[in-house]
Amino acid sequence: MRLLSFIVLLTGFVSFHTFGQSATEIVSLSDKQMRGDASYTVSTMNIIRPDWTRSMSMKSWTKGQDLSLVLVTAPAKDKGSASLKRQKEMWNWIPSIERVVKIAPSMLSQSWMGSDFTNDDLINQSSIVVDYDHQLVEAQVIDGDDSYVIDAIAKPDAPVVWSKVRLWISKESYLQRKVEFFDEFDDLVNTMETFDVKQMGGRLIATRMTMTPADKPGNKTEMLTHEAQFDFDIGDDFFSQSQMKALRD
Repeated sequence: MRLLSFIVLLTGFVSFHTFGQSATEIVSLSDKQMRGDASYTVSTMNIIRPDWTRSMSMKSWTKGQDLSLVLVTAPAKDKGSASLKRQKEMWNWIPSIERVVKIAPSMLSQSWMGSDFTNDDLINQSSIVVDYDHQLVEAQVIDGDDSYVIDAIAKPDAPVVWSKVRLWISKESYLQRKVEFFDEFDDLVNTMETFDVKQMGGRLIATRMTMTPADKPGNKTEMLTHEAQFDFDIGDDFFSQSQMKALRD
């Protein structure tokens, strides 16, 4: 699951019969439930460090797997910054220098706005479905939620940051309750966890998400979702560079 996702890395509730489903089908259903046909969220990101904490407010829109847009609305120095994904291409808008910066594949592993989320986590979320092979490992209980444990292994030459992603997906709601991200040496790099599951926008979603790096004690990024809407009409032309520059709080 990955902020914009996150930004929308949160999934909604739909009842499915899981008997006979493959690991890939479970991951695909979870990804679809995360956004539906379209999604809009209002969130706060708290970047937590041993000596300081910084907060940002943002709005996020998605349509299907290929279109997403994130707008930073606070604090003042970051207000108006935006990130856009269209199919496999991604850009950042930096209003202070009035410049659009294309995110090259080599930049996907870089931090998004100084947080513990990467550009890949927030903008390129849907790649977990198409760029990985999936294997059902076992079942475990996470935060009281009986969950599938699935390993996603990057396909050869896939343009992704993580060589392996381990997902804990709720059997009941298809929420991603925990996700571990591994590098090419199979070392754990980041762990995402979700909490405070509530009804919002007609769906059951996890309203708090944390991303914790494995090798930086005291570092963590927290995402809180305050508003959410799903499955509304929104045109593809909304997800454009001109819209990214024009958006206001």
